[in-house]
Amino acid sequence: MTRTHLQHAHHALPHTRRSLLRHYLLGGHILFLIYVSLSPFEGWQEQGISLSDVLAAPLGQTYTTFDAIVNVLAYVPLGLLLALTLREHFGALRSGFFAILGALALSLALEFLQLYLPSRTSSNVDLLTNTLGGLLGALFALFIAPHAWFARLTRWRIHLFQRERSVDFGLALVMLWMFAQINPSLPMLGNVFITESAHRLFATMPTQPFNGWESVAVTLNLLMMGLLLQTLLQARRHAAIAVLLLLCIVALAKFLAAALLLKSWALLLWLNGEAMLGIVGGLLLMWGTSRLHGRALLRVGLVAILAYMVLALGVLDSGSPAAAQPLFQWRYGHVKNYNGLSQTVSLMFPLLLGAYLMWSRHRL
Repeated sequence: MTRTHLQHAHHALPHTRRSLLRHYLLGGHILFLIYVSLSPFEGWQEQGISLSDVLAAPLGQTYTTFDAIVNVLAYVPLGLLLALTLREHFGALRSGFFAILGALALSLALEFLQLYLPSRTSSNVDLLTNTLGGLLGALFALFIAPHAWFARLTRWRIHLFQRERSVDFGLALVMLWMFAQINPSLPMLGNVFITESAHRLFATMPTQPFNGWESVAVTLNLLMMGLLLQTLLQARRHAAIAVLLLLCIVALAKFLAAALLLKSWALLLWLNGEAMLGIVGGLLLMWGTSRLHGRALLRVGLVAILAYMVLALGVLDSGSPAAAQPLFQWRYGHVKNYNGLSQTVSLMFPLLLGAYLMWSRHRL
């Protein structure tokens, strides 16, 4: 192979890896929008309302500023990821235009499907705010894409992690895991919803017994993330530092989410003794498995996944998504969907991690 061909292959590699990660994130965000728009996916029936009736209705009926802000913010990542992905095939202006059309089409389809769900309400303002979010995301993509720092960030990511096609899927799993952990009504790295009746400040309540199984679940949760990072990083010795960094990011995001979403007395309920003990145990197990490779690492990962699923589904009672509703300042419908999504993602992550480990077992 000539030097020219080698240089061409070298420059093509970042492009391929970048597009794969964006595709995973884009697909995940579309699934997120479908979930929050159509859950609880039950009671489908004809309600005698057409989409044209919704589009022709007066704007702003039974609509709040909070609804508008949430809808705009939910579609900003969609416009951003669509525009960045489409730039691989089209020019800047056309990729932005198609991204806006994509956001409009998805929102229109979801508003149409909501016509058949008695628990959901279709709205022309939803369509407008969702499309506005897609527009803002597309404009942001057009702004950042030409900058040199954006290209350097991509090259830094590729240099830090291994150069395999499966790595992008692993990085998407890291982001999925972080999303599930941000919910402030769950203990740090835990999966059992906090309830108001058990943790009201200044109220006389019976002392809650220490639940060692919750600590074990936190330990396994952290161990799974540590093993995932060991398979992603070029230098596996940096996995412990990466886990500590992720813990700091999750803790900060959880605190900010609690300050924004929870009532004041519930600000730090997510920081409990079971979680702290579990984190220490997880870090120790990570240190003990840091030298594992190949089949040994795969076996440990699969055993951790199986044990976590048994604990989550058979031993610990994670409660219903509405269990932590009194902690929030949000309305009930938003809380139920948010907690339900967190619960679903928490249970999906180990299964997806198992699939990833089997896919990438040749380089463990």
